[in-house]
Amino acid sequence: MSSFPPLPSKILPPPLQPGDLVTVIAPSGALREYAALEKSVEIWRSHGYRVKISDNLDTRHGYLAGTDTHRRHQLQQAWQDPECRAILCARGGFGSTRILEDWHWQQNTAYPKWLIGFSDITALLWSLYNAGCCSVHGPVLTTLLDEPEWSIQRLFDLVEGRPLAPLKGQGWGGGVRKGILLPGNLTVATHLLGTSLLPPLDGVILAFEDVTEPPYRIDRMLTQWRLSGLLSQVCGIALGGFTKCEAPPNIPSLSVEEVLGDRLSDLNIPIVADLPFGHDNPNAALPVGVMATLDAEQGILTIDS
Repeated sequence: MSSFPPLPSKILPPPLQPGDLVTVIAPSGALREYAALEKSVEIWRSHGYRVKISDNLDTRHGYLAGTDTHRRHQLQQAWQDPECRAILCARGGFGSTRILEDWHWQQNTAYPKWLIGFSDITALLWSLYNAGCCSVHGPVLTTLLDEPEWSIQRLFDLVEGRPLAPLKGQGWGGGVRKGILLPGNLTVATHLLGTSLLPPLDGVILAFEDVTEPPYRIDRMLTQWRLSGLLSQVCGIALGGFTKCEAPPNIPSLSVEEVLGDRLSDLNIPIVADLPFGHDNPNAALPVGVMATLDAEQGILTIDS
């Protein structure tokens, strides 16, 4: 997709400090939750940050927050602004993959900065990691205010350079492995298969979550991952929330838990489920592209310092 050379491996943006400028963009779905966004902006301001709202953030183009050109311009302006130290995504939905056509992160590498979001923002996080820069899989601005206090504090601990507490889930066995943590939304990540946006997966711990996908669709996506052969490259899988992933009433179905077990438990790698990240759960912030340890005997995901 790009003739630019890749960025140096694993650029970690410098820790944020109160007084830094952070910029809000809407790279995906049309903004609807204005009150929630305003309250989350106040959370950032209460921690001492200056918050810049991109121009025409409430622009709409059908289900998108403006045309591809408009949304790409927001990202470009924030990414190239030397004063901006972090980019806060307003919401997910759909649309981030569209603005990645003919997009080159490498056009400005002088100011590496945090990019924060999840769900549809997975495409941006993974694309940026593929270019060599770490980011944050964490609450968007329309969900931040619903997070418990410990989760909000965890986000600021991450971007301000403090150690993160391990996350506890349900271990499925398979031992203990270290790898590069690559969190994201299963549906969005599946739609990156076969594209230049998909990062190399050798030695990666995949961390997946999803929402409102019935079990047969989760089955279909995981089967595609199996058939692609890519799961043989990863060294572990961490599973967050799969919320509202029930079958329609009165339709025969496996549960989403049964599907996850059926499609993943025979991979002979460490797997930890029920970790507190994803939609409609505590969405614990996770760094994208750093070393982590997955202990499937104790059910613990640890971010290595």
